[in-house]
Amino acid sequence: MTLDSDAALSIIPRDAHNVSRRDISPNALRVLYRLREAGFGAYLVGGAVRDLLIGGHPKDFDVATDATPEQVRALFRNCRLIGRRFRLAHVVFGREIIEVATFRANQVEEEGVEAHEVEAVIRDNVFGSIEEDAVRRDFTANALYYSIEDFSIRDYVGGFQDVQARVLRLIGDPERRYREDPVRMLRAVRLAAKLGFTIDGPTAEPIPRLAALLRDAAPARLFEECLKLFLSGHGVQSFLGLEAHGLLDVLFPESAGALRSNRSGALRRMVLKGLAETDARVAAEEPVSPSFLFALLLWPAYCRSLARLQADGVQAPEAQQRAADRVTLHEMDVIALPRRFSLPMQEIWLLQPRFAQRQRRRVFRLLSHPRFRAAFDFLVLRLTASDEHAGDVEFWREAQQHPDAAVNAAEAAGEFDEAGDKPRRRRRRRRASGGPGE
Repeated sequence: MTLDSDAALSIIPRDAHNVSRRDISPNALRVLYRLREAGFGAYLVGGAVRDLLIGGHPKDFDVATDATPEQVRALFRNCRLIGRRFRLAHVVFGREIIEVATFRANQVEEEGVEAHEVEAVIRDNVFGSIEEDAVRRDFTANALYYSIEDFSIRDYVGGFQDVQARVLRLIGDPERRYREDPVRMLRAVRLAAKLGFTIDGPTAEPIPRLAALLRDAAPARLFEECLKLFLSGHGVQSFLGLEAHGLLDVLFPESAGALRSNRSGALRRMVLKGLAETDARVAAEEPVSPSFLFALLLWPAYCRSLARLQADGVQAPEAQQRAADRVTLHEMDVIALPRRFSLPMQEIWLLQPRFAQRQRRRVFRLLSHPRFRAAFDFLVLRLTASDEHAGDVEFWREAQQHPDAAVNAAEAAGEFDEAGDKPRRRRRRRRASGGPGE
């Protein structure tokens, strides 16, 4: 495949940029220096260079070189090779892995290659020059090379200026690049959300028109992209970006439809509030749950499905289970949501009606449920959409701290149903006069 953009080298000297070795992983520097000492070209490349330029603190440091994977392995005893069609070298330093990739060039694209065949074409790469490696990358901001030789940055596609301008721009013809790999549309939204960049006009324009191409992508790959979109600390901006570029309708079609039909905007407020709280947890380095995330994102779809079933006369308990199963199965056609996440997601939904119950035995049973805390947090989040459940939230907050006191107060207020709130006393049968033998 040949790209429309021609590689024209621009060298940004050390005194014209802010990338410093002090901010680069010592292990990445070891790899760069050893490759250079062995006579190979060695460059820090991609997201690490981009993030350092905007004052970020990258977690991953990737290296590009003209050494083959076998030559890299010969230099590092702590190196293992991965991949089949295109081999990568992983140099392992304890928990940190420095990924070393040989410069690649795409093979010549044959006429008539269809979108569903393209993934194989993209993966089937061959080694190339640094210029070819630069133009085969996706965005100009990701095609910058920091040279360990003179500490300059090498730019072949105008990426340095785009980073300075906070612009995300595809290399080559945008429509062609999206047809090659439709997941690039999600990647554009995610990177723009993460970096606070604006998506370049020609890069953004084809996305709504080509959004349907994502249906041809592997569901497992879309699931991984969803985790990156929403669990990396930029979930709110990712959601807004998906909405703005017509991608939400492809990833979460039933939820997108439900959000549009919810004229009050209550469900959308709830989703955004939940994503904001998830972003805050990520920023605070607190654990986040994919099950809770998908319970949130698919809640609008669940609510609409439940309302339709109940309108058709289906009783509440059955309607709740059927709605949960229906939404889950339909979403799994789009993204490969694993059962280890979908089952807890459904439990969060199905526990919601139980928060309205005040019977003593049911209160203690619900408190001991393994999914109680997630379900309660979800109930609290629902207050964003409606204050209908404020009394339930207040009761269960108290019940977590002082369960007996909360139940006693509910009993005194007459909040228990007549039936089922207390265990029945068993009536003793009179013993017959003939003795126990009778």
